[in-house]
Amino acid sequence: MAEHSRQRTDADNNFLKVQTQALARNRIISEADSIAQARDANTAKLRQLRLHKEALDRESQALSPAKSKTRRKIVPA
Repeated sequence: MAEHSRQRTDADNNFLKVQTQALARNRIISEADSIAQARDANTAKLRQLRLHKEALDRESQALSPAKSKTRRKIVPA
């Protein structure tokens, strides 16, 4: 009976060890996923702001008068 109890204790300890490792691994994966999700949200926000700014820049260029390109004449000395 004592041998059975020892085997049971060893099995329980091994199971708890594996379970603890799995929980730690799941926590790490969950944290990595949340970091990636936050990064993706920030990237999307920055992209939206950049696209909006580019649209405003294009709009302001279309409304402003075009600058004429004049060349200076080089006068030989």
